[in-house]
Amino acid sequence: MTNEWGSARAVIAALHRRAWVVSLLGCFLSAAIAFGHEAESLPILDFDPPSPGSYTLHRIMAAPDGEVLGIDGRAERLSQFMRKRITLLGFIYTACVDPDGCPLAYRVFDALKKSIKTAPALRGKVQFVTLSFDPARDTPAVMRQYAGSHVKDEGNGLRWYFLTTASARKLMPIVEGFGQDIRYVMDRSNGKPRRELSHVLKVFLIDDAGFVREIYTSTFLHPQTVLNDIETLIMEQRARHESVTVNQRK
Repeated sequence: MTNEWGSARAVIAALHRRAWVVSLLGCFLSAAIAFGHEAESLPILDFDPPSPGSYTLHRIMAAPDGEVLGIDGRAERLSQFMRKRITLLGFIYTACVDPDGCPLAYRVFDALKKSIKTAPALRGKVQFVTLSFDPARDTPAVMRQYAGSHVKDEGNGLRWYFLTTASARKLMPIVEGFGQDIRYVMDRSNGKPRRELSHVLKVFLIDDAGFVREIYTSTFLHPQTVLNDIETLIMEQRARHESVTVNQRK
């Protein structure tokens, strides 16, 4: 990414950060509600993102690791879901109903999955990870229900993993490592104080070597922007492999 473009995105994201804090409700939504997010419209892209390959996405940091649980309840390392392919990782809370919060990430991931399915150049090179930051309520069984049919590879070479953690103790090193903001707030809207979660929506683009290359807030979380960034990383991979091949032939 050019320095000008990268700086502009960082400045705009910082200015909008407060406005995009998501207050989350504390009731569990069924899978039917989750799939209802797919029918909601995506935000309008009010700028023209640069074309793939016309900029560089610099390494921001190594993606943190930690112990997570798959929908089968088996403990695994998060790094197993962030290597060998380009990974789009988002933290969610299944009870979220704010349209600009977790449901937005769900809709963007779903739209990207459909776009990638029709792009042969991306086949088998991208994967999604949805990781809950509410382990007390988002058990593996809940995550399986939230995932629905998305948990299966539908023949387009893209896997979408739905993960949680065994406890807050297992979760916190991961979210703190990513810089994912989470805090508890008191909801008194119904006359009875209730302790609920609040967070800033963030989605992370991770390359095949496990490095975070872009962080999206609601301002830039749009399928076309993310797809351009994915294609940019694919072009980078191709150029790197070609360079290695040329050097091996010398």
